Amino acid sequence: MEIKTKNKKLKIAAKSGFTSDKKNTAWLTPEHPNFERWKRARDLSADRGKFVKTIVDKHIKSRNFTILDLGSGEGGTCRVFSKENKIISFDINLLRLQRQNNAERNIFKVNGNALHIPFKKNSFDLVILQDVIEHISFIPVLVNELKAILKQNGLIYLSTPNRFSLFNLIADPHWGFPVVSFFRRKTIKKYFLKYFRKNEISRSDIPELLSLEDIRKYFKNYFELKLETRHSVAMLLEGNKGIIWSNFHLNILKFIKYTKIGKMLLFFSNNKPAIINNFFTPTFYLIIRKIK
Repeated sequence: MEIKTKNKKLKIAAKSGFTSDKKNTAWLTPEHPNFERWKRARDLSADRGKFVKTIVDKHIKSRNFTILDLGSGEGGTCRVFSKENKIISFDINLLRLQRQNNAERNIFKVNGNALHIPFKKNSFDLVILQDVIEHISFIPVLVNELKAILKQNGLIYLSTPNRFSLFNLIADPHWGFPVVSFFRRKTIKKYFLKYFRKNEISRSDIPELLSLEDIRKYFKNYFELKLETRHSVAMLLEGNKGIIWSNFHLNILKFIKYTKIGKMLLFFSNNKPAIINNFFTPTFYLIIRKIK
């Protein structure tokens, strides 16, 4: 696969090896309070990838693209896109990469850090950031990396939980606790992890949720942002399984179906940076286009 890298050593890694070894296997521990939630997300990885593709294909048909899946997890999204594209499966966790299905010829694995992306300028047509950015400590550095590796008019698919969503304040999407989604990373580590998740206090990827304004601030100078909230609501009501997986959100969906208020929910959903998306939408789904 012809991918431009910054030096020869990383060119070899991009083809056949790994650049680092960072393991955190709490997500595979059945005794962990979040195990069932994480397992459900892993089992739905292909459905999640199909959902991502429905959003990308609204803006441009992803065919014969060179794609970077940054934080590729179980590799479900890579498998979906690899049918018609060449894709780099990039993750900081070596074990996750090793667990991914190796059958597809168009998928190439790289183990590395999103703050040091080992590819040259203008390498990619599309970068996928699926529930990853909230785990990044230095987002401006990441944005500069993305700006460099994307081709002109290249796209970023970005999904991330909403810091100010009423639903996330009731039950944080990562921990399942109330109010935690509102806290910054240092506060979560100092007060929440210390008492409720002691075995995870040394994690380097503790999530800190973003508001819509935060996202717009980080990307405003070189990118154009488009929300896809209405599309995600429509897909959810049509039965797409790759959108939600926590018990809290699944129970809300059951309530919506039981009360038959889906049409009303779709009516009020929109793609505007206003009250609905700022304070109710649980997860932001965005297409971000490089314009400078």
